[in-house]
Amino acid sequence: MKIEKDTVVTMRCRIADEKGQLIQDGKQPMTYLHGGYDNTFPKIEQALAGRGAGEQVSLTLAPTDGFGERDESLLRTLPRSEFPPGVKVGGQLELPGPQGEPHPFTVTKIKGDTVLLDGNHPLAGRTLKLSITVGSVRAASAEEIAHRHVHGEGGHHH
Repeated sequence: MKIEKDTVVTMRCRIADEKGQLIQDGKQPMTYLHGGYDNTFPKIEQALAGRGAGEQVSLTLAPTDGFGERDESLLRTLPRSEFPPGVKVGGQLELPGPQGEPHPFTVTKIKGDTVLLDGNHPLAGRTLKLSITVGSVRAASAEEIAHRHVHGEGGHHH
């Protein structure tokens, strides 16, 4: 079966940055519903359309095609006193985003009495090189199409 709208694709995706530094080794399979359901980036769907199990694809995602450009308005500095004891670099919390909606932030640095937070995705602003191997392709169930995501192994569990 070939990858087309309303197929479930299982793949392995090796990701490196523009310098070749490995970000994800591609050993863990990923599954998504193909066909514009926002389960993966459109450029990945375009590259995989018409492919079948065992085929390989390499592509480069510019920041605008992947996790977006870095947004400096998502950098925050807050007093350490506003955090519970034991706050650590790498910790995450939700704060209001630019339009007031809840948005995840990561503690990136603790400097004296201040805590620096970043609401950007860790891969924002980075060009990524992907090497994808298609593992399997199957027709999506009516329920998966209605819910706009894969169910069961490798997908969403209700």
